[in-house]
Amino acid sequence: MLKKIIKFLWRFTLILSLFVFVGLFFPKLALLLFAAPRTFTVEDVPSERVAIVFGAGLLRDGSAGPVLRDRVETAVQLYQQGKAQKLLMSGDNRFVNYNEPEAMRQYALDLGMPDEDIVLDYAGRRTYDTCYRASAIFQVNSAILVTQSFHLPRALFLCNSLGVESTGVEASNTYFRKVSRLYWNMRELFATVQAVWDVRVSKPLPVLGNPEPID
Repeated sequence: MLKKIIKFLWRFTLILSLFVFVGLFFPKLALLLFAAPRTFTVEDVPSERVAIVFGAGLLRDGSAGPVLRDRVETAVQLYQQGKAQKLLMSGDNRFVNYNEPEAMRQYALDLGMPDEDIVLDYAGRRTYDTCYRASAIFQVNSAILVTQSFHLPRALFLCNSLGVESTGVEASNTYFRKVSRLYWNMRELFATVQAVWDVRVSKPLPVLGNPEPID
């Protein structure tokens, strides 16, 4: 009897592990295949009027952290090379002392970016929200997306699914430790499942407001 129970539990564990594996890794693989032909270098990406920069963590003093600086540096390179005329910087600003868009703006200004070509989205709390608001609020129909390689497939899937025809450029100016990259990629597995669920099933509404088309 005990052997039968152990055998059943072993089979159940294997089947459950298979379902978990498929559920986590298949969406990620699908998004990688989707993103591959849409991913370019700064030099090769087709020009667009707008490049979207996604928020990331800040330092304790409120300035842009290493991941965010990497993204802003790449976006400024796009602007300087004539690949984008405006930078839409979208991030989280739910708390008084946490302002990702302003941190991005300040760092871009330090890099020589003219302030008049920076547009800030203070309600880009998630990648989904940034893409949704880019279309609904800022009326962006097509754009270059700027973020790291671990995040870019999800960003491309979301924006293209939410009305912004997008290509992507990987931010790769900074070397990050292997342990950090492993953590980010593992976290992306779950975030990818959530992204597919949001687009195909739940379709949540982010914070919205009056249209603010980018001139």
